[in-house]
Amino acid sequence: MAFTFKSLLPTPELIKAEFPLSDEAVELKEKRDKEIAAVFTGESDKFLVIIGPCSADREDSVCEYMERLARVSEKVGDKLILIPRVYTNKPRTTGGGYKGMLHQPNPEKKPNMYEGLVAIRKLHMRAIQDYGFSTADEMLYPENYSYLSDVLSYIAIGARSVENQQHRLTSSGVDVPVGMKNPTGGDLGVMLNAVYAAQHGHDFIYRTMEVTTDGNPLAHTILRGAVSKHGQCIPNYHYEDLELLLQLYGERELVNPACIVDANHSNSNKRYEEQVRIVKEVLHSRRYSPDIHKFVKGVMIESYLEPGSQKIGEHIYGKSITDPCLGWEESERLLYDIAEEI
Repeated sequence: MAFTFKSLLPTPELIKAEFPLSDEAVELKEKRDKEIAAVFTGESDKFLVIIGPCSADREDSVCEYMERLARVSEKVGDKLILIPRVYTNKPRTTGGGYKGMLHQPNPEKKPNMYEGLVAIRKLHMRAIQDYGFSTADEMLYPENYSYLSDVLSYIAIGARSVENQQHRLTSSGVDVPVGMKNPTGGDLGVMLNAVYAAQHGHDFIYRTMEVTTDGNPLAHTILRGAVSKHGQCIPNYHYEDLELLLQLYGERELVNPACIVDANHSNSNKRYEEQVRIVKEVLHSRRYSPDIHKFVKGVMIESYLEPGSQKIGEHIYGKSITDPCLGWEESERLLYDIAEEI
């Protein structure tokens, strides 16, 4: 057999019991969930900004980022809901490279999944208990969602996962917003099929159990740009793209029509500085059209303490070791600009 079984990992129940949230954090999480859900149902006019490093690579710099973000949140909280990106498991196009804190709590050491589970739970817990933020993460492995289900207020399904049955069915049992990204090829129908599946109930196997779900009415779309067969990036954040997606929503039986625009990835061609311009164009489209204003609920921004990216081993504090990110100064300025324009 090709597998080598190394160790039996603790269940989500055991990890949660060993590292429980405080009562105050549980209350704050419930409050944040309601505030964020109200944006997707149209009860709130606040604008969501899901912002943070491409990957959460080390606890100290990610926490410093959230400390700074919390100070901004105090000033813009009447208009914006800031949700820190604490992305602890990373999809890799070729299977190689850094797969995130879940695999490697220390990017320069060998994988250790138990230490990774503990590290990612502690980091998400610190976000809410130390800085008042419930967080966003990518659901790369649906079976692992239960380890963080009590701390996450937003979940993204990536472009390479959005067609996967288990991702769609698991999303139907989640009680917080789940954003479905368009696949790398750009097919909006695939993304909308994923939203439809997540909004409806299912029976399936999850973590060795037969389960039933009721559907998640907060499942929605994320536009992240596409890649042509020639490897060229095709942006899909322009007014016409938003208008088309809204039209396609109207042709389907979906509740709570909603879209988040990812300003990086194939929308920016990974030119991280372009995120500022892209976000401002999205805000302009919202001002121009009342329908798009109601439809576009927020943006995603990749941002860290230092601009750009570095290779593992360079040891530049607060600089991404995966995709390049906006630096803090540009990010802070952009957040205030968004609040002013909203």
